Amino acid sequence: MVQVEVIKTDALGDRSYVVHDGEVALVVDPQRDVDRVEALVAERRLRITHVAETHLHNDYVTGGAELARRHGAAYLVAEGEGVRFDHRPVRPGERIGVGGLSVRAVATPGHTEHHVSYVVEDGAEQAVFSGGSLLYGSVGRTDLVDPNKTAELTRAQYRSARELAEQARPDAALYPTHGFGSFCSSGPAAETDISTVGEQRERNHALTEHDEERFVEQLIANLTDYPAYYAHMAPLNKDGPGVPELTVPEPVDAAALRERIVAGEWVVDLRNRVAFANKHLAGTVSFEYGDGKHFTTFLGWTVPWGEPLTLVGPGGEVRAAIRDLARIGIDRPDVAVGDPASGLAGDHPRSSFPSVGWEEVADEFAKGNPPTVLDVRRADEFKSQHVEGALHIPLHELLSRMDELERGRRLWVHCGSGYRSAVAASLLESGGHSVVHIDGDYSEAASAGVPVT
Repeated sequence: MVQVEVIKTDALGDRSYVVHDGEVALVVDPQRDVDRVEALVAERRLRITHVAETHLHNDYVTGGAELARRHGAAYLVAEGEGVRFDHRPVRPGERIGVGGLSVRAVATPGHTEHHVSYVVEDGAEQAVFSGGSLLYGSVGRTDLVDPNKTAELTRAQYRSARELAEQARPDAALYPTHGFGSFCSSGPAAETDISTVGEQRERNHALTEHDEERFVEQLIANLTDYPAYYAHMAPLNKDGPGVPELTVPEPVDAAALRERIVAGEWVVDLRNRVAFANKHLAGTVSFEYGDGKHFTTFLGWTVPWGEPLTLVGPGGEVRAAIRDLARIGIDRPDVAVGDPASGLAGDHPRSSFPSVGWEEVADEFAKGNPPTVLDVRRADEFKSQHVEGALHIPLHELLSRMDELERGRRLWVHCGSGYRSAVAASLLESGGHSVVHIDGDYSEAASAGVPVT
């Protein structure tokens, strides 16, 4: 029997899988914090003999090399990836035995040039591990390898999805790595926890669209911006990164924290964004940890790669943030544990700015003196609909374009939910701008009375 255990990484929109026969296990696309995998296999009393990558990942640092080393497992990586560590090269069509299971590699280029999927079966059951190829309702994006190869890889993605669907039974369970909020998806994936190859044949646009050129045109037209840190993931993964250090380091003292803020280093406040707006250490930046859903992606997208980073906030959130950041290769940040608004940096000045809902924005429009609204959503979001007269600078472009904004005029900053606008408002305030943070879901703007177009 093909048994599958799912390990979700919701913060990045990805999943890893432990596939087993009750005794022997294959781990597919493990995240870097492999202790989650090891806890699961220990609980199930499994033995890891194989670890497999579907591709060199662009949105996270793999734990595959370290997991294989720890367990003496064969590390399956597609032939041609050019990795710089010990591995077992996998060729398309090759079959590999894992306990009582048979694992067949299927070439599925598109998301990356050497992408492979794995069809696992025991004779009676079949499961497909499709990585960034065939997703739930979508396919993996095709512009991450090289902009000049996007059209070529999009055609390959179309053919790969259809070939994979042909090589698997309709009742085969489908287990993609991406598509649960990951920017590696080429479009919104279906909101479902499980699917089959047969279901995707009826619902997935890569399988229902029979005109290849139209598919290519539509997919490329719908590609949106993706996080800047993606550029650093594949190079790290080629080296076979080691296990991260997830313990909380010795906190910096008040004097050191104050010096870092004054020097203009990145000091990140993990508290709730409204609490930050009400009172924070002047010069710090708001990246609310919360449930971790947005934290990793937007911090990795905003903070320039490799710059010194200090996390401040409650101990539990600091610990969780260290783990999340390690998944994208940001290791060993410094920390200051406690309430940043009460003495954590000694007598360093505090600051604040208003945080309002859409009703307050509507009141300003009703007074006949429209506020200067800054929209920090992505270009595709702004194009779909926006507040009348709004300025637009996506959050990931704000640092390089801040001089486009007039000083002395209060900026009312919004995004889709209030998260990105809190980051933007804190950056703008640190840069000397007067700001109001709009903390509300953009879908409620029109009903609150804000004019949109």
